[in-house]
Amino acid sequence: MFTGCGTALITPFDRAGSLDEATLRRLVRRQIEAGINFLVPCGTTGESPTLTRAEHLRVVEITLDEAKGKVPVLGGAGGYNTAEVLELARELELRGVDGILSVTPYYNKPTQQGLVQHYEAIARAIRIPIIVYSVQGRTGVNVEPGTLARLARIENIAGVKEASGNIAQMANVLHEVPRSFTVLSGDDAVTIPLMALGGRGVISVVSNEIPGEMTQLAQACLRGDFEGAREIQRRFLPLMNVNFVESNPIPVKAAMGLMGLLDPTMRLPMCPPGTDNLARIAKVLETVGLMGKVPVAG
Repeated sequence: MFTGCGTALITPFDRAGSLDEATLRRLVRRQIEAGINFLVPCGTTGESPTLTRAEHLRVVEITLDEAKGKVPVLGGAGGYNTAEVLELARELELRGVDGILSVTPYYNKPTQQGLVQHYEAIARAIRIPIIVYSVQGRTGVNVEPGTLARLARIENIAGVKEASGNIAQMANVLHEVPRSFTVLSGDDAVTIPLMALGGRGVISVVSNEIPGEMTQLAQACLRGDFEGAREIQRRFLPLMNVNFVESNPIPVKAAMGLMGLLDPTMRLPMCPPGTDNLARIAKVLETVGLMGKVPVAG
């Protein structure tokens, strides 16, 4: 279900800082019209730690309403309090998501055994598929290949978003887990090597900006057309890179503002990019032909 390219959707806010529902609907429709394979609302790219529970559920509801079953929806439900994660996962299941993406507990740095018990508890609480999200650079804890092999034995733990940035670890993950276990890239720039090793796609940040092109890249890899995928990568690698010139999602929201897709409002502790970095983002957009491409009221 979760193969190819899935977009880690940003959450649009209006200038007052409230959830911008109309813009969210437009962005979801834009993704679907571009041929995206699945959608991921309320991940950390969606600034989920700053959303109230009501806002979190509303973003998922709007995404589901616009998707209308055309594409799967993988709702974000992660955090450092297992009991709260279970409650949120149940609520998302009731609303009809096709699966959940659950980032590892952050700050409290559980052991590998703690991670196993955390995900076992989530799996017992819901019936829909769970994608583990391993991103040590943001959470302080790594999900080791052997741990994923243990988790893969649990029926509804279906895969992992692997964002370690470590190609050797990705290779070891793919060696350890069954072929039915879905391994997705968590970094746009290493989608091709991960898929060459046997990964099934990417949960992408850059597809907020270029959903069609990033979907084409992932689908080319699935077909074994790595030359075609490399051609897309050559064009858009500067955009993939500049999206992380500051902490995600600061650059991607700034870029989407310059593209005319939204008002680039963020919630603290996220703030607008520095002047120099904003200029870098603008230059890249100009280079790839995206500056002001889409009108904000589209």
